[in-house]
Amino acid sequence: VRNFAELGALHTICDSNSEVLSKLAPIYPNVKGEAKLNALLTDKEIRGVVIALPAALHYPVARQVLLAGKDVFVEKPITSKSSEAQELVELAEKRKRILMVGHLMLYHPSVHILKRHIHSGDLGKIYYLYSTRVNLGQVRRDESALWRLAPHDISLFLYLLEDFPKVVSAQGISYVQPHLEDVVFITLQFPPNVLAHIHASWLDPHKIRQLTVVGSKKMAVFDDMEPEHKLMIYDQGVTDDYNDLSSASGTLALRSEGVFLPRVDLTEPLLLECRHFLECIKNRSTPLSDGKQGLEVVRILERIEEAMKSDGSKS
Repeated sequence: VRNFAELGALHTICDSNSEVLSKLAPIYPNVKGEAKLNALLTDKEIRGVVIALPAALHYPVARQVLLAGKDVFVEKPITSKSSEAQELVELAEKRKRILMVGHLMLYHPSVHILKRHIHSGDLGKIYYLYSTRVNLGQVRRDESALWRLAPHDISLFLYLLEDFPKVVSAQGISYVQPHLEDVVFITLQFPPNVLAHIHASWLDPHKIRQLTVVGSKKMAVFDDMEPEHKLMIYDQGVTDDYNDLSSASGTLALRSEGVFLPRVDLTEPLLLECRHFLECIKNRSTPLSDGKQGLEVVRILERIEEAMKSDGSKS
């Protein structure tokens, strides 16, 4: 609401909770307030609808909006089932509508810079990545930490590596509520031999939002909790010259040549994401985080759940 209002595109706020509408009305006096979804679907002035609801409601609401002929921006995960996500993708294509998923990390300026360093070869051959997304709360009653937190990192890995995992392994435990994992440890193996690990939990004393990428030439750390230097490139590694061995220990030589701090645009990623949706509506262009990517993320989440229920691995 805040960002679309700032962009001058906020037409209507729809919420079934009258208290929410009453609270927002004086803040946005020129914006309509509606309690029923149908009011949006029949309003010809509205071209796009943003869906920020519990994940279980994403599919039925997004389907109604697409059938009404409007573009859709739905928060992650796109749906709770891959079959539902597939239906939304096909429906959007059939109706020639924009279907965008709220994979926020793809709109982070630091992530764009990191991707350039990866694909330019600056980091060398990518060995492995690992992300930590933990904090204390919000403990949800309608979805696990896996579905609440991990979509951010899965979408990030798909974007950075431009590939899909061939092997999935995972462990998760429910401590607070039965059948809803509070902590998960996930390992994805990408071709040809890149490991990507995720630690996601809402039962942790620290709030950490960090990604590390280790390459043969350099290493990178993206720390979203840092107020200024969110991305750091470490010119460090192990020499690839196997003839350059220490005569004393017989070990490979280590190299450390400093840290590079790229200048990063500190514009709020959510604002950039909202602006992107408006640009896609105007230009009829495919979103960076389109429905197909949202579908792939849900498919991977399902594979992770299967792995946790079986022996911990799922090819």
